[in-house]
Amino acid sequence: MNKAQLIDEVAKVTCSKKEAALAVGAAFAAIQKALKKGDAVTLVGFGTFGVRKRKARKGRNPRRAKPSRSPQRRFRYLKPGKA
Repeated sequence: MNKAQLIDEVAKVTCSKKEAALAVGAAFAAIQKALKKGDAVTLVGFGTFGVRKRKARKGRNPRRAKPSRSPQRRFRYLKPGKA
């Protein structure tokens, strides 16, 4: 299911398609804002969105066989709920 299909499903249950698009967009924006701050977002029955840190590490460029350094990064994850 993509975003357009999600909007269609929400519109069937609640309101017009335009209002459903605003609601889905607002929900995604709120989740993104919380993740940027480093907070976790828990949707009971669905899962938990969060941010984790990946340590800096040594790597190797396979084309030139030169060692390289990968900096520390933050990445998003979704831990699905039991349902």
